[in-house]
Amino acid sequence: QLVESGGGSVQAGGSLRLSCAASGSIQRTNCMGWFRQAPGKERDWVATDNGVGTTYYGDSVKGRFTISQDNAKNTVYLLMNSLKPEDTAIYTCAADSGYWCGRNWRPYYWGQGTQVTVSS
Repeated sequence: QLVESGGGSVQAGGSLRLSCAASGSIQRTNCMGWFRQAPGKERDWVATDNGVGTTYYGDSVKGRFTISQDNAKNTVYLLMNSLKPEDTAIYTCAADSGYWCGRNWRPYYWGQGTQVTVSS
């Protein structure tokens, strides 16, 4: 399973860090990343890390968010800086054993999601 933590509420311009740990039946992950879904909108890809040095970012978060992965802990982090009200969404962790996880990534494993709320 994938277990997210670190969501919460913050004012615009603030920062949050999300964490997602893989455990249990998920023995090996290479690509780990994040999607988000705002109320009334489709789920969007946010960022991914392929575990061997390549990261990918959606255009709306590039330059503000930083993704990183601790392979030893099977954990991925998303540091979100300069948060905007439009970043408000449920952020969901995803993972699989592949090495390519760019814009059209279709992961196998999904977490339950964590709420991020940015107030103006």
